[in-house]
This record gives sequence, C-alpha cells and structure tokens, in this order.
Amino acid sequence: MKNQEIAKIFFNIASLLDSGQRDFRPIAYKRAALALAALEEDVAEIYLDNGLDGLEGIPAIGKNLALKIEEYIKTGRINEYEKLRKALPVDFTEMTKIEGLGTRKAKILYQKLGIKTVKELEKATRAHKIAPLFGFGKKTEENILQGIEFLKVDKGRVLLGFIMPTVKQIVLKLENLKEVKKTSIAGSTRRMKETIGDVDILVASDEPEKINDFFVKLPGIEKVWAKGPTKSSVHLKQGFDVDLRVVKEESFGSALQYFTGSKEHNIATRKIAISKGLKLNEYGVFKGAKQIAGKTEEEVYKAIGLLYIEPEMREDGGEIQLALENKLPKLIGYKDIKGDLHCHSDWDGGENSIEEMAKHAINVGYEYIGISDHTKFLHIENGLNKEQLLKQHEAINKLNLKFKNKNVKFLILHGCETNILNDGSVDIKDEVLEKMDYVIAGVHSSLKMPRKEMTERIIKAMNNKNIDIISHPTGRLILKRDEYQVDLEKMLKIAKETGTILEINSWPERLDLKDIYIKMAKRIGVKMIVNTDSHQKDQMRFMEFGVAQARRGWAEKSDIINTNSVEELLKYIKK
Repeated sequence: MKNQEIAKIFFNIASLLDSGQRDFRPIAYKRAALALAALEEDVAEIYLDNGLDGLEGIPAIGKNLALKIEEYIKTGRINEYEKLRKALPVDFTEMTKIEGLGTRKAKILYQKLGIKTVKELEKATRAHKIAPLFGFGKKTEENILQGIEFLKVDKGRVLLGFIMPTVKQIVLKLENLKEVKKTSIAGSTRRMKETIGDVDILVASDEPEKINDFFVKLPGIEKVWAKGPTKSSVHLKQGFDVDLRVVKEESFGSALQYFTGSKEHNIATRKIAISKGLKLNEYGVFKGAKQIAGKTEEEVYKAIGLLYIEPEMREDGGEIQLALENKLPKLIGYKDIKGDLHCHSDWDGGENSIEEMAKHAINVGYEYIGISDHTKFLHIENGLNKEQLLKQHEAINKLNLKFKNKNVKFLILHGCETNILNDGSVDIKDEVLEKMDYVIAGVHSSLKMPRKEMTERIIKAMNNKNIDIISHPTGRLILKRDEYQVDLEKMLKIAKETGTILEINSWPERLDLKDIYIKMAKRIGVKMIVNTDSHQKDQMRFMEFGVAQARRGWAEKSDIINTNSVEELLKYIKK
C-alpha cells in the first residue's frame, strides 16, 4: 500500500511549509496525511478504479492534493516536495518527534547552527549551544535533551495502528496464492503491542520456494535482506522490516505459538512441557520422537495441560498460572463494542459532518455514536462555546428525529470534550454541561505540572458531578512524549469513588491507558470505555487497537461500558 508512503510525504510537506509560516497549506497537508494514514483501502487501487474522482472522495483530499497523489503513483515522487526539501534540508520527521520542538524552531536551529538531524542536534545541545539562542533558553535546552533521550528508548519501532493496513494487505495477497494452505500474522504484531520492531508472517505450504519468490517481489519493498527456501526478510519503504516463514501444515500451530511469543511466555511453556516429559518447539509437541500435537495452537496448549491463551495475554505476566488454574478471564471481543463516544465533527475542525459520522457508525454496525467536540479553551481545534454547544444540541435532536422517522434504530448522543484547566475546573459552565448526554474532560495544556498538582487537578475534575469520562488519562504520545506525572493509583481510587469512567483512547499515538494501567483499573473496579477520538469517519477503524489494548490489560466485556446498549450506557452514566 502507498497510503503510508504518501502520508509521510504529506506530513513532511506540512512541516516544510509550516516552517515558512505559509497560511493554511500546512493544515491542509496534515489533514490529508492523517486521512491517508487512517484509510484501509489502498490509495493506488482507488486511483486505478476511479481516477482523480476516486481520490477526491477521500476525506481531506481536494483536487490539488489528488493531483499530488496521482503524481506519486505514476512517478514515485512529488516534485513540490523535492523542491522544498532541497531548499530546506532538515529532517523534520525526526526533529519534530522531540516534544516542544516544532517546525519553526527546527528551522531556526538550521539557520543559526546548521542543524539538520537529531544527531547534530544532540551534539549541539550537549555543547550548550541551544540555550543562548533567542527564544530558546536553558529550560528549552534541557527539554530537548530529555526528548532526545526519550526517542532513543524506542528507536527503530513503528506504531502498530499505522502499519496494520499494510500488514493485512500482505497477508491477503499471500492467502490468495493457491500454494498457501494457512497464513497468519505472528510476533508482537499478533500480540498487538503498541509499537513494532518488525513484522512476522507465517504461512503453511508444501511449496515454500514459490511463496518466498512471490513475497520478495511485492510492491513497496525497498530492500531484500535475505531470501531462502523457507524464510525471507524485506524492508518496506514505510520504514519497517517484514519476515516471512513457511512451514509444513502439521507444524503450523506450533510455529504460530512459537513465533507469536513473547520470548518469556515461550520459555515458561517449554518448562511446563519438560516437566511433563514432553518437548515443545516450533515443529510441534513431542513425546520422545513422536509428534503428539502441532497442527493448531489449541492442541499445542492442550497437549501441555493448558487452556488456550489469547495472543494479547502472552507476556508471562501471570497468564500461565491462570491457565493452569482454569481461571483465565474471558477477554472483551473485537466485535463487542456497540458505540463510540469520542468522535469529533466539522463543528470543531473535524472533516465530516455529524450526519456523515453517524452514517459511518451505522455502517460499522454500531447502535449509537457520541459527538464530543472540543470546548472553547482549545482555539486551535475551533472549540465550541456555550451558544454553539446549545445549537449543536438542537442539530443532533433533529438528526435523531430524522433517523427515527426513517425507522433507523440508531441514536446520536450529544457530549463534549471539555478541558481540565490548571486549577481543576473546566472551561464550560455546569449549567451547559448538565444538558449533555455525557461529558468527557481531558488535560490538553500544562502537561509538565508537578505530580502532586497534576493529581489534584484531575481529581478535582473527577469530583465534578457533570464529568463522566476522563479522556486519554495520562497524556502520553507514543514515540513522542512520555505520560505526565500523576499518582495513578490515587486517581483510580477516586475514579472508583466518584464513578468516573476512564478512557482507553484508540488513537495509535495514544493507546492511553496503557495495558498495565488497565489491569490496575480492573483490579480496583474502575469502569473504562474504548473510544477512537476520531476527527474523520475513517479513523473509526482505530477501535480495533483500543480493544486490543483492553485485551492486553485483561479487560472483560463487563469492564468496558460501551459494550452495553445505549439504554444501559445512559443508565450507568446518570447513576
């Protein structure tokens, strides 16, 4: 798929344009990049089927950007991007991953110190050349160095949510080969970890050489690292590696269990096998020289005396003991969600109207959707004030009546995402919040507050009887910034007391709460909700990753409130 390749270029063009402060164009490119990143269909296939008209049907893609996409599909490059990059040869993709370092500051660093890369930036920072520059200072220099160190931790990893469409396309192409009997994603991708180092794909076939020949010639491959009779490894233009392994069908289950991992989980299962006089490896479960299991994962686990353990749980975090005791939780399923309460519309800068968002939710199979546009504090997102929220309330009521008259069993709920200010108050008065079906509150500013003050800030918001949900509760952006300082255990205990729901935000850069915090919330008895934070309809597909995060935190259906019908949901919120 070319979606991610073009999205990356559009993000870079936005950065290059933004560094020159050229009015609206950076925003247009950024929106287009986000739309392409969320798109499941291959943009090249859309173009082949419907030409420029098809491209213009993608959210945020107008005629000018459609022509840019066409240019890339035909030539593998975008001329405007090459000109901009030549005029300003700064690696904005990496530089702007550092928290607090935007495109304009990156441009100043290039103009004043000739800095083009993160490596050069680190050298200049350690030599204390940043602080003396106008508009920077000692604190900025310290923050930049802290940001560089944070980037090093996850260097070489990519976000699961943005690469999954490409991975699924590769698997689909392999499945369509007549020589293929079975196929599956494996490794950390199958365990649905939030970031991926490389992708593992497993295939069962009696003709491995044909499969490997096909694999290394797939479009989008930048380099072939290795090609052998049963294994090949390639690097994609999107910036990550894919490893393919081909095994016999009778060993497929064992190989899938082995290559899914984790390493620690596999060590523990092999020890159990040994204790029973068995041998477990990627080829099967053996009693002496005889293979007694291996075709499916289920029979592999059964052969060593364990219940089947879901891939998302396989981190050696206690799941094996639960399997031995027949106490494994029944994890929430990917089809259990009945509605998404954190969706933005074109009222606050999103791409789609409320009706378009609702119709897409109907197509997804939801029973309800919640429109939660930002409130007035976030001017950059066109936050709504009191009067606008009341007008939006009327518009939603009219749409619900329209659906009812057409016998469509679907409900649009009216909420908002209000902002938790520094003192713990919110930016919309209670008299307005009382009219909402529900209210989300989130921290969007002053993220570096000391732990005690941040904890008190959020607790005060949770004690507001009109606040129902805390959005992206720790504020992290994966591969960009760490979570803010907060006493999470104290926060969870107050959430339990107040009945406040904590969000599991499905946006690939957030996945907030993280899995270990979901386990804590479940243990304390705090209810959670899985939302997408969609700013356009195609981003609703990110729900898969929020549910995966819930599963990695061992959440069950009863822990997640939007597995309920709309009547049960509203009853819980009102209670």
